[in-house]
Amino acid sequence: MIIVTVMYDPEESDGFDMAYYIGTHMPMVSERMQEFGIQKYEVAKGISDANPAEPPLYNVITQLYFEDVDQVHEGFKQHGREILGDIINFTTVKPKFQISEVESLWLTDGYVHTHDH
Repeated sequence: MIIVTVMYDPEESDGFDMAYYIGTHMPMVSERMQEFGIQKYEVAKGISDANPAEPPLYNVITQLYFEDVDQVHEGFKQHGREILGDIINFTTVKPKFQISEVESLWLTDGYVHTHDH
């Protein structure tokens, strides 16, 4: 499983429009990436650092799940300009991206699923 993680740094003056992000941007992203195998996405809003008195490292972290990294690259090759172009509608913060491969996954059934190399 491939995870695309998108991270937005917190900025006091940013005014991140979460309603637009969740209601417009992410549905557009999932629609464009449907043919490239997107399985799901999760949007998390930062609350704090490990120390509750400290602000979060990131304001928003979004994870998009895919089966194949080549499909991820092809999808963003075809739709990346449109997706990135929409960012100005909800934030002034430039996002950071990371593409990862799941190595191990623990589920509540007690089974540890690992990636076969």
